[in-house]
Amino acid sequence: MIRRFPFLSRKLQPPSVRHPALLQRWKKSNFSCALWAPSSTVRSLATGTVAGHSSDDDPSLSDNRQLERVSVQRSDGEMRWRYYKGFPDGRQELPTYVRQLGPAVLANPHINKGTAFLWSERERFHLRGLLPARMVSMEDQTDRVVEEFREGAWDKAARDPNDEMVSAGLTPDNIRKWEYLTGIQGQNETLYYRVLLDNFEEMASVVYTPTVGWACMNFSRMFRVARGMYFSSRDKGHMVSIAYNWPSHEVDAIVVTDGSRILGLGDLGMNGMGISIGKLDLYVAAAGFHPARVLPCVVDVGTNNDKLLEDKNYLGLNQRRLEGEEYLQVMDEFVAAVKARWPKVIIQFEDFRTEYASKLLERYRHHHLCFNDDIQGTAATALAGIYAGLAAMDRPYSDIRHLRFVVCGAGSAGMGVVLWLFKAMEKHGAGPEEAARKFWILDADGLITTARGDSFDETTRRFARPEGGDELNDGANVEEVVTKIRPEVLLGLSGAGRIWSPETITALAEGTERPLIFPMSNPSHKSECSAEDAAKYADGRGIFASGSPFEDVTYKGKVLPSNQSNNLYVFPGLALGAKLCQATLVTDGMIMAASEALASCNHPEDLVKGRIYPGLSDVRSISARVAAAVMRQAHSEGIATHPKAVAVMDREARADDNGEEEDDAKRIVGGVKQTLLETYILNQMYDPVYAPLAYVPPGVLE
Repeated sequence: MIRRFPFLSRKLQPPSVRHPALLQRWKKSNFSCALWAPSSTVRSLATGTVAGHSSDDDPSLSDNRQLERVSVQRSDGEMRWRYYKGFPDGRQELPTYVRQLGPAVLANPHINKGTAFLWSERERFHLRGLLPARMVSMEDQTDRVVEEFREGAWDKAARDPNDEMVSAGLTPDNIRKWEYLTGIQGQNETLYYRVLLDNFEEMASVVYTPTVGWACMNFSRMFRVARGMYFSSRDKGHMVSIAYNWPSHEVDAIVVTDGSRILGLGDLGMNGMGISIGKLDLYVAAAGFHPARVLPCVVDVGTNNDKLLEDKNYLGLNQRRLEGEEYLQVMDEFVAAVKARWPKVIIQFEDFRTEYASKLLERYRHHHLCFNDDIQGTAATALAGIYAGLAAMDRPYSDIRHLRFVVCGAGSAGMGVVLWLFKAMEKHGAGPEEAARKFWILDADGLITTARGDSFDETTRRFARPEGGDELNDGANVEEVVTKIRPEVLLGLSGAGRIWSPETITALAEGTERPLIFPMSNPSHKSECSAEDAAKYADGRGIFASGSPFEDVTYKGKVLPSNQSNNLYVFPGLALGAKLCQATLVTDGMIMAASEALASCNHPEDLVKGRIYPGLSDVRSISARVAAAVMRQAHSEGIATHPKAVAVMDREARADDNGEEEDDAKRIVGGVKQTLLETYILNQMYDPVYAPLAYVPPGVLE
């Protein structure tokens, strides 16, 4: 509720309200009202209502008054809100008295200023952390609205032949669908998630990759309604108190990014918030997290993207990125703040650049419940695809130790996949040296060999090939390596676009009967090859899986599946399992269990056709199976702490030991046998339906 009061009481009203003849005497007095004058710079007294609004108190105001806009600059450099002066009677804007704090202020269209809230107002109304760091004026907002009105983001992109998302194949229809769904989400979350859940297979590519890439690139330009929390290096020393500006006392999952490496689009700074929002939409739809208990976050430490720094619409900090110890201190404070506010929350690190992704994961994973999706989620999904590919060839999972891998991309995601495949080989009996010899890794400079010395971290050096070994020198290109090695698997996590030539794919197919072709870079135009190229140059014999979606390909009258090796198969279920059993950590064993569970979701008839990832029409059943495997592994490692979840797992184990097939131990759903634990997990998932509502007065049940 808001009301406009010229002053607190009639005694404090200006004489013009009670008697115009007293106006001059009252104006000569030294009285001032600090309630509505936020700084010493703006102390002139207001004697009327809001400019442009009618006044019941003083009908004598002329309708043709002229307004003079004045900018007020504080000594500390903060830009104050524009105000009006120059009325014939000295009137000026009076404050609106607000009885709300935090998100309620942003949700009220009568008082919301969006990113134009002053820093002092953000502090006073508990808005700090709920808006991007940059403060803009109303004139800036007006210019942005008019610009968008006259030419939308899509129209502007379509005029630019170098626009990345246009070249990726994104269409106006993708943007239309995204904007419409986003509008529904802002008005009715229950309806939004009902629609998304019921049409997940169709809509996943709109709310996530590849459309989410466009949403991130245009995040500042399209900013409408604040969602999530915006921490920045400017908040250093205050993050714990800022975390309490979020109204919910219960948050189960946080996805956080620093925007430094969004998909394959590079440094997008604060605009990376779009990926945190998109990921958590999948947490809700795919894994049944409650939308009121997930929190997208961005830690804005600046950007090295010159285009953003020069963009007047960019809402992030206009500074170069923090580096080194200064950067790590900001991240340390963020993690400490959210864990202090929500001790049981699971944190997913998303799209951090290579220099810090592994460093941050190792910094926190042994003490906090967290994981990095780019490193661990991508690796788990890739391993599941390799396992399923072996199953499609009627080979056991243990044969992974005999496969040879050529990997393009030595960043955090690429090396995360390599390390995970290496661990799978060790699990199936390969020694460390034997497993390491199965990899040929290429970066932007070509094949990595020992000739580069100590220019890489310890993990990458472990897989460096001997200089001159296999008759390949340092820097050999992918075609040379594939032609010489004849691997069974070609993996791409380079983000470099179409770097696999027809000759490369043909050489791969000549060396094995069913080559596994995995161009996993995102978005689609960053993929190392297309599904059509893989089908054509591998003569239709390859098993194809990409990071972003491609249409199935018809080759010589046969439909070849274009599988999508998408992390959404793993990270929602992984987070759900860790949350439901209240695991204290996310261990390698839990992630390995997630890989094997995902691989087991494929039906034999699909594997025969080369379809190595399950359909998404029943994505929650997939997440439930992944979550169940994660929970069982956590229980076996002694880190599952939720009593009820532990009791269910113990009961299920006893039933399995006794060979029981009780109705309450297993049931058939959709032709698939569902375990007791999977049933328990599905029952814990949020179901987007309209619930009965009851009014509770303030202070009751709080």
